[in-house]
Amino acid sequence: MSIETTASVLPPKGKPKWLRVKLPTGKKYTELRGLVDKYKLNTICTSGSCPNMGECWGEGTATFMILGNVCTRSCGFCGVKTGRPETVAWDEPEKVARSIKIMKIKHAVLTSVDRDDLKDMGSIIWAETVKAVRRMNPTTTLETLIPDFQGIERHLDRIVEVSPEVVSHNMETVRRLTREVRIQAKYDRSLGVLKYLKDQGINRTKSGIMLGLGETEEEVIETLHDLSAANVDVVTIGQYLQPSKKHLPVQRFVTPDEFDRYRQIGLDLGFRHVESGALVRSSYKAHKHID
Repeated sequence: MSIETTASVLPPKGKPKWLRVKLPTGKKYTELRGLVDKYKLNTICTSGSCPNMGECWGEGTATFMILGNVCTRSCGFCGVKTGRPETVAWDEPEKVARSIKIMKIKHAVLTSVDRDDLKDMGSIIWAETVKAVRRMNPTTTLETLIPDFQGIERHLDRIVEVSPEVVSHNMETVRRLTREVRIQAKYDRSLGVLKYLKDQGINRTKSGIMLGLGETEEEVIETLHDLSAANVDVVTIGQYLQPSKKHLPVQRFVTPDEFDRYRQIGLDLGFRHVESGALVRSSYKAHKHID
C-alpha cells in the first residue's frame, strides 16, 4: 500500500509529538554558543535554528555557509533569501578556517548558496576554503555540501582536487516534484553530479531528501534506487518543515515507523550510512559518515 493512502496524508493542523525539540544544553554547547556570539561567527546551525544544534555541537560538529546569504535560485522549500548576491569576499576562506579553529571543531560541514551569477559558480572560493581549513586545522575532517554548479565538470573538478572526506549534494525530493520544489534544478543533473564525483575518485559521496511534500512511497524508493545506482554512500531522509507561509506547504507528517522502514530499505540497497528520521537534516551525525 502506498503511504499516500494512509489517513495521515491529510494536510497537518499541528506538529505531532515526535517533532518536538528539546532545547540544546550541555557544557560543550554553552561553550560554543559563547564563542559564536563573542566572535560573531557565521554557522548555519544558529542562523537556520537547526533542531540538532545542541547534539551536533556536543559532538564537535558544526556547519558553515560560504559565498554569502543571498541565493540566485528560488527553491520552494528553502528559507534562504533569493536575489542578487553581494560580491565575493575573497578573505572568506581564512575567516571560516579561523572560526573552525576558535570553536575547536573536529568535523566541519561547509555549504553555500547557489551562485549562478559567477563564471565559476563559486567553485574557486569553495576550493580555497577547503585549503584554508586544512592549513589552519590539520586534524579537522571535512564534508562539503555543494550546489550542482550547473553540472559543469571543470567546476566540480575543483572540489575533486581538494578531496574532502565527504562530498554531498542533495536531491531534496523525488523526480516528479523536482520542478516545483527546486525550480532551477534538475533531477537527472543532480544524479549526474553525484555519479561524476564518485567516478572521479571521491571516497564518500552523500545526498539527502525531504519527505512530506506530496511524494508517494514508490517515488521515495525509486529515488533511493537512483542514488544507489549513482554509487552514493550516505543518505539522509528527514521531514520537510515550511520555513514561512510563502513556501510550499507541508502535505503530511511522516511517522517514525515510516522513517525506520526507509532506513532499512536504504541499508538493504547497500548504502554505508542511512540517517532517517523526522528531525534529520543534511549534516545530522555528519562526523559518523567518515567512519
